[in-house]
Amino acid sequence: MSRHHPPGVLRRTATAAAAGALALAGAIALPATPAQADTTAKGDVIANLWEWNWDSVAAECTNVLGPAGYGAVQVAPPAESLKQTNYYWWDVYQPYSYNLNSRFGSAAEFASMVTACHQAGVKVYTDAVINHTAAQTGTGYNGTTVTSKYVTPDWDRADYHDSTSCPTSDLTIQDYSNLTQVQNCELLGLPDLKTGSDTVRAGIANFLNSQLALGVDGFRVDAAKHIPEADLAAIEAKLTNTTSGSAPYVFQEIYPGSTPQPADYYASGDVLDFTYASKLKSAFQGNVSDLESLSSSGILPAADSVSFVTNHDTERNGLHMSYKDGDTYKLANLFQLAYKWSTPTVYASWEWTRSDQAPPNSSGFVTGTDCANGWYCLDRDTAVVGMVAWHNAVDTAAVSDWQTKSSSVIGFGRSGAGFFALNNGSSSATYTFATGMADGTYSNVVDGGATKVTVSGGSASITVPAKGAVAFYNASYTCTVGCDDTGGGGSASTVSATFDEYASTTSGTNVYVVGSIPALGGWDTSKAVQLSSAGYPVWSGEVSVPINTSFTYKYIKKDSSGNVTWESNANRSATAATSAITLDNSWNVADADATDVTFNETATTDWGTNVYVVGSLPSLGSWNTSDAIPLSSASYPTWSKLVIVPRSTSFAYKYVKKDGSGNVTWESGTNRSYTTGSSSGYTTSDTWK
Repeated sequence: MSRHHPPGVLRRTATAAAAGALALAGAIALPATPAQADTTAKGDVIANLWEWNWDSVAAECTNVLGPAGYGAVQVAPPAESLKQTNYYWWDVYQPYSYNLNSRFGSAAEFASMVTACHQAGVKVYTDAVINHTAAQTGTGYNGTTVTSKYVTPDWDRADYHDSTSCPTSDLTIQDYSNLTQVQNCELLGLPDLKTGSDTVRAGIANFLNSQLALGVDGFRVDAAKHIPEADLAAIEAKLTNTTSGSAPYVFQEIYPGSTPQPADYYASGDVLDFTYASKLKSAFQGNVSDLESLSSSGILPAADSVSFVTNHDTERNGLHMSYKDGDTYKLANLFQLAYKWSTPTVYASWEWTRSDQAPPNSSGFVTGTDCANGWYCLDRDTAVVGMVAWHNAVDTAAVSDWQTKSSSVIGFGRSGAGFFALNNGSSSATYTFATGMADGTYSNVVDGGATKVTVSGGSASITVPAKGAVAFYNASYTCTVGCDDTGGGGSASTVSATFDEYASTTSGTNVYVVGSIPALGGWDTSKAVQLSSAGYPVWSGEVSVPINTSFTYKYIKKDSSGNVTWESNANRSATAATSAITLDNSWNVADADATDVTFNETATTDWGTNVYVVGSLPSLGSWNTSDAIPLSSASYPTWSKLVIVPRSTSFAYKYVKKDGSGNVTWESGTNRSYTTGSSSGYTTSDTWK
């Protein structure tokens, strides 16, 4: 099993066709001449085109990824999945069958996508959801009906873990420090496949082999920590070679936690490095000078890992950065491509205002990616494309000539093969750098070759733009793809401001934010920004605001007749620097009188059931469960939410659960109590009783 850094990009070749695809859900037509791998070519950067449809992936491979020099594309889970009325993104992590007709396109379109990517010289890695199947019954994207979560076209009850191997009463994971529970019980109620069974191992391998027969080159294994490493190794032993004749490349999701550890899985493949992404967030939201010690900071070994700046989970739960951090986020991606470490990934997906928001779709089927209208295509950004070329050119050359000019400005070379400098500050900076490069004039790849750098005596005076970078490796670099492209997602001079306002309302009344800058309507209530009630009674909205700008704002309510009600407190104020901000508020609780309490409640639930907090204060719903505050399950089984309440105030509170039908279950026992002081940053640590 190929487990260390993946081989290089594919060349445009047309050799012998694969000898028939093993399609578990029926035969599909194979392309006549699938392309084969040429492992002599360089290029290991993975473009993670998360939840793009197959036609869009094919077009991106042809028009962007191949010409730009990407080595591979990571695509969404290709199996048929749950289809429910909200079309949430996480539907695709609830497999209904191993049929390759999915919300991203037909099986034939999937096969054509693989061929198109190969013809562009790009490998294809799919997201393999093999730990579990769907927790929710219903109908899938290919029409499969599931009436019992333990009976699917591919599996029956005997193929899942049960009470003989899972020690909890409801078969769900209740203690994430207990290895047996983590690997034998159900993650969020998702039926856990008995991967210790050779029958199950063979069934999973057959599913993956059906993709390999179509030309797929490897797999990102979802929820790998919930599968014993020995079981993964046994499944991989049953895999066929790729159509190029090599073993498939495997990299695994080992989400942070007490057990198991990433090192436990090195024998089965590379491991996605969550710590790497966390270290980048800390540095780019603090001092980038800290990056000098990155290699010794606790990140995973380069030979065993795949790096990333963010992914679909961590951009939503706040663990890592996201497109909402504007140029700071882009700069972190440029650093990742410049720094010699593990296989890098570039994440490109869509903008969102709610954590479970669906991708752009038509009746659930994902629509084409146009890199506008909500899509954010970082993979084709001019600077990122330039750094992919730079990354490929410097190849394995070691980091050298590290220079820390300030807490915001650093530079380093790659042993004479290239030089890179970045400025995370809010104004341009000029320094003389020892580059290690031969004397001459070089093109800056970050701006597509528009500017030049002259090296004399091995040194160069470089002006690095605010929130920008300069990188060069030869004299002749000219942008050929992604030129003048910012990847979508708004102006480089703005960052995202997320407004979260607790406000109970009556039917037909909505909540808006209005403020002193044009993006907030310039205090014109007719131009106020309407907030979403998806997380009612917390109303939320995302607005692009200018960087390094202070502004004032306030919330209003509008009823169905257009009547406006202003909250009674003084104007609120905020400052947008160069990273995304979140503004948490509560109706009629003035900023000067407010503090925050983060409620943390440990509680296991069935799929579709959520945990809320309700209490004696108006900002906690005044004991009305309809106005209880929904907590986030991002760190399940701990449910959390920051809530704005008055300072120096005593209150009572309690937790409730609500299922998909709205039925309410109160925790037992007496009411809980809490008293805030005059500072901020209060937390609770509770357990369901």
